[in-house]
Amino acid sequence: MRAIVTGQIGVDKKPYLKAVRDAADLRGDPIKLFHLGDMMYTEAPDVRPGRILDLPISRLATLRRAAFKDVIAATLPSSEHRNVVVNTHATFRWRHGLFAAFDFDQIAKFEPNMFICLVDNVEVVHQRLHAEHDIDATLKDCMVWREEEILATELLAQAMGCQNNFFILSRGRLQDTVETATRLITRPEMRKVYPSFPMSHVVDMPDVLAEIDHFRAELAKHFITFDPGDVDEKLLLDRALAAAREGKDWIETEAHSFGGRAGRNLRVSVREVLDIAGDIDGQIYMRDFKLIDQSDMIVSLVPELPNGTPGLSSGVERELQHAWEHTKEVYVVWKPKKAPSPFITETATKIFRSVDEALTYFEAKGMFHPGDLFGR
Repeated sequence: MRAIVTGQIGVDKKPYLKAVRDAADLRGDPIKLFHLGDMMYTEAPDVRPGRILDLPISRLATLRRAAFKDVIAATLPSSEHRNVVVNTHATFRWRHGLFAAFDFDQIAKFEPNMFICLVDNVEVVHQRLHAEHDIDATLKDCMVWREEEILATELLAQAMGCQNNFFILSRGRLQDTVETATRLITRPEMRKVYPSFPMSHVVDMPDVLAEIDHFRAELAKHFITFDPGDVDEKLLLDRALAAAREGKDWIETEAHSFGGRAGRNLRVSVREVLDIAGDIDGQIYMRDFKLIDQSDMIVSLVPELPNGTPGLSSGVERELQHAWEHTKEVYVVWKPKKAPSPFITETATKIFRSVDEALTYFEAKGMFHPGDLFGR
């Protein structure tokens, strides 16, 4: 694959993509990785680290073109590099305002066949942005920038004829998604799955959460999974609302460095979180549907809650309906003793009673990739 990977500043793409490259190397399917920002700094030794975006836009464009010219020269379609990844941006929202971070003519010469927009939790992006740059940006600014980055990357993919190879990929706070990205770039023929499960209303049910985690892990072993739980800002909003009722001005949320290692806590303004409440809900709605659209099929787990009722949230129901209406394969793992309603049975490709039953069926149907476990 020849992939362009975008994402707003603060997503910390560089170490993430290095891990993807290392994983691919270990499996004998190397990735040639270019960090366009680093290459631009090499072209401009007079610019201090972290200050390149403060340059006039004209010089910034000149440096970008010089760097991308080197990428094109090093990765001509006739070169020996089967998998190439360019780490860059689609947009910048900086002191100059909003501006593009690419040139159509050079992107076309590179001949990409995949576009990935990497996203992460907004409070973590906000923290990284301010740790690395001298700029004053609110959580709202970061939310808007993320939407702009996704939209610009998607439009660029469409312009390059790659509308079916545009993916939003959640970097993940508590678990990284290196495996997903590695497979997406080196094994794009693998089945792509959207795991659907209840989230917000089961947070206080440890047994149900353990069942959900098992379901997610089993699917991730065999498929490229676009997991909606890899970015979860709804919990941040719920905590901010609870803090506001208690008269608190700040909440603390646990930060994680790359790879899931625990880091220092982040202190987040309650007011700033409440200011983006609509953005959080709207982007969850938009992003989850896009994750379904970029998948081949949806697999939904409906657990039985402690009171014996089905753990079927409105979000899960809406996801199933969206998938069905967009002609995706729809599979449901139904755990409750109570039989599912016609709204489930009439819109499902097949219903299973357990995760193991579902996996056995998928394997029998040849849905597993021969190298899907990558030596795990």
